[in-house]
Amino acid sequence: MATLIEASDIMFTPFEPKLKNRFVMSIGSGGAGESNGIPAYLIKTTGRPSITFEEVELNHMNVKRFVKGKGTWDTIEITMYDPVVPSAAQAVMEWIRLSHESVTGRDGYSDFYKKDVNIKVLGPVGDVVEQWTLKGTWIQAANFNDLDFASSDPVEINCTLRYDYAILEF
Repeated sequence: MATLIEASDIMFTPFEPKLKNRFVMSIGSGGAGESNGIPAYLIKTTGRPSITFEEVELNHMNVKRFVKGKGTWDTIEITMYDPVVPSAAQAVMEWIRLSHESVTGRDGYSDFYKKDVNIKVLGPVGDVVEQWTLKGTWIQAANFNDLDFASSDPVEINCTLRYDYAILEF
């Protein structure tokens, strides 16, 4: 016997999509050894968290089964504007110096250089509709990019952030 499809399953249902340009990202603002962090308005682009799981292969006679192994939260890339004041380059280097001081070669304790990062996705009226907290975040790589006499583009900084884990608050 054939079953009928409900009208709600085939008809368009209106919805409000989340838009990529509605977000605020805050990076560290206080705590042990932390400076004031990086101002949210300097952040131009960011990725959202993603996780990858290892697979564990279980062999049995002539078949294979797979189960989930350890999970790794993948790095995210951010791009920042680098204005004259406040200098994003200076803010990034202050954060890096908490983990490694180039002049002395000394490394810092993770308690000093790991920060919490918040990503808030906003709705059309500025309400927070999604919030991520990245725990234990630090700069894995920083690229201060190039300068060019032929360009009027703003100077930008790219950073790769490594974090221990992410929490989707809502």
